[in-house]
Amino acid sequence: MMLLMSRGAFVRLLLVLGLLGGCLWISLEKKPTLGIDLRGGTQLMYQAQDPANPDANVKGSEVDRTIEVLRGRIDSIGVSEPTIARVGEDRVLVELPDVQDPTQAKAVIGKTAQLSMHAVIGGVVDPSAKPAKGNQILADEQGNRLELGPTAVKGNEIKSADAVMPQNSVGWEVSIKFDGKGDDAYTKLTAEAACAPTGDPKRRVAIVLDEQIISSPEVNAQCNVGISGGTNITGNFSEQEAKDLAILIEGGALPLALGSVDDNGKFVNGVPMSDSVIGPTLGDAAIKASAEAAIIGVILTGLFIIIIYRLVGALAAIALTSYALLSYAMLVGIGTTLTLPGLAGFVLAIGLAIDANVLVFERAREEYAANPKAGLRRALQIGFNKAWTAIIDSNVTTLLAALLLFLLASGPVKGFGVTLSIGVIASMISALVIARVLTEIGVGTKAIARRPAISGLANVGRTRVWLMRKNPQIVVKKKIWLGIAGALVVVALAGVFGKGLNLGLEFTGGRTLVYSTDNKITADQARELVDGIGISEAVVQEVKGSDGSERISVRAGQISDAEAAEIEAALDDKVGVKERISDDRIEASLGKELKEKALLALFIALAAQMLYLAIRFHWTFALAAVLSMAHDVLLVTGIFAFLDKPIDGVYLAAALTIIGISVNDTVVVFDRIRERWQGTKTGTFDEVSNTAILETMPRTINTGLGAMFILAALVFMSGDSLTDFALAMLLGLIIGTASTVFVATPLASYLQKFQAFPREKKEKKVRDPEDSGAVV
Repeated sequence: MMLLMSRGAFVRLLLVLGLLGGCLWISLEKKPTLGIDLRGGTQLMYQAQDPANPDANVKGSEVDRTIEVLRGRIDSIGVSEPTIARVGEDRVLVELPDVQDPTQAKAVIGKTAQLSMHAVIGGVVDPSAKPAKGNQILADEQGNRLELGPTAVKGNEIKSADAVMPQNSVGWEVSIKFDGKGDDAYTKLTAEAACAPTGDPKRRVAIVLDEQIISSPEVNAQCNVGISGGTNITGNFSEQEAKDLAILIEGGALPLALGSVDDNGKFVNGVPMSDSVIGPTLGDAAIKASAEAAIIGVILTGLFIIIIYRLVGALAAIALTSYALLSYAMLVGIGTTLTLPGLAGFVLAIGLAIDANVLVFERAREEYAANPKAGLRRALQIGFNKAWTAIIDSNVTTLLAALLLFLLASGPVKGFGVTLSIGVIASMISALVIARVLTEIGVGTKAIARRPAISGLANVGRTRVWLMRKNPQIVVKKKIWLGIAGALVVVALAGVFGKGLNLGLEFTGGRTLVYSTDNKITADQARELVDGIGISEAVVQEVKGSDGSERISVRAGQISDAEAAEIEAALDDKVGVKERISDDRIEASLGKELKEKALLALFIALAAQMLYLAIRFHWTFALAAVLSMAHDVLLVTGIFAFLDKPIDGVYLAAALTIIGISVNDTVVVFDRIRERWQGTKTGTFDEVSNTAILETMPRTINTGLGAMFILAALVFMSGDSLTDFALAMLLGLIIGTASTVFVATPLASYLQKFQAFPREKKEKKVRDPEDSGAVV
């Protein structure tokens, strides 16, 4: 079979093979970290104490600030998915996914991380020597005692800390940068030390962490000049030790010390009150059902795209497997914790990743219908080139939002920004590079050139033909559609503020009961008992105590004393209850500061999207797109309020995904409106907008159905574990798709009256078919 492959396509093929090979190696070599819902992990409980006033009762607000610093240490890039919550007023619960040895977690969590830098006054030989007032005597890395002057540089004057391996070095170090005040102080400190003779202890600078000298290098600088811009901490660190130290330094000191009280009544810093290994919150049956639903959904999506687009659809389906490999390799490479909702989102993204391919194929169908003599290969190349702006605009707006969520938010919202960015980048590589290589090779064969119908590009499709023949006038009735949308928003607001939201554990906190049992009981068995009492949304886990005892934990937003007694009686009848180990009030894991950061990041992300769309399109289009996004999220939230579905961290991820779906769909239609409005001189704005909607509707339907197969499978087959997440996404997909046609476009048309979108007749440039456009 003869292939008509250009040199550019051959080079891209080699690059694709190399990229996929590297991703396959990462996927096989790197072990994934599984979330608490899939594998369990380690649970630690700490007592909080004010080091400056040990006898005083600590305040809940002080513990909350300590939790935020702790979250920064454990989850520096937002993908570790720890659970950190206040228990009562003065205790902190930490759950770390996939950590089966509690000793791994204790090294970083409990340290107070009080870092400071000092001038070295001199060596101390006499064991009984006392330091001068304001000084202190500590042992250096070799055990030699040094007298240190007062603090010259404080830990809060450090701007950043990173683990590095400098050139020509075989060891890891920690590179630190100071803020303006800290840089001045460090320059002065090193300038004075540099005036002492070589070998004199006074020429050294001591770096102290938690009352221990971790590094005391001799200053290599000119007298009275010093060192500015930062420094490196050395100390024969391993890579992990350097990373842990960098996190401690950059995270700053804990406002309160975390530890426990020993048998003698003495507070021991860094030692937890209790540690245990916890089992997964989801049972084997739930995980198996969700996996089966995801596989069936992906297979149905692949079959659908093959039926609609034939050969190029089959090649696009193959490219989707490369998307899965790319995304998985990147997620595993940065250490992302894989939870069941996260994996469901990952599977859903496979379905949505076909969007760019569908855009290209629909464009290629138009080109082939207009000029069939030019051939399939040229039609496909022009399809890629013409779809480029819509693909870029829709993905850039999503990436912009993801970047701002990563930079401004914290916790799970920050992690969502990371995973969303990876999904967008991987889908663009899959669609614009890998799928392009495969489809160009596929339609470049002589056998396909002789039988163009096999390609899937030889006709515009029955849906497109039917729509253009019927020519329904949608935009003309914009007042009706906007009136209906407004009424639905009012109903949704009635649900949100009238009936109220069923806020989940992450937002409200709740009660946790832990029982030790005579016999082992699985989480699935215990969950059935709790469901029978009427607490259907409880988190039930198996717990293995530090003494090896078998325990069961039940956590829910509201558990009355009567319900607690029923739970204990049911467990006692089933396996026998030895004792109730604990009964604690757990505060919200999504604390006030985290929620405020998340909301701020979301508003700024929406503003940034508006600005981008205003620059790329027009301010009227930007405002219409953002109002449409708000409409979509509000309607889904209102439906969840009426259905009494939980609004929790999983729903938060779904809502953020809905925003991405909504803006993608809207940008595709707006891009076609812009192209037609600026490329022609005939027709009103409403007429041009209506035509653009009809031309892009096949793409909208095909992309939406591809994702709906996966979501429907998850809704009806995955069990309670993913039903609410999949339902939110399914509603968001349906509402978001409809709102582009019936809300965003009519809004843009209505706003057009206030500020005319410029109409320019642009000279069309003919692109060489060998030119790959902007794809490298």
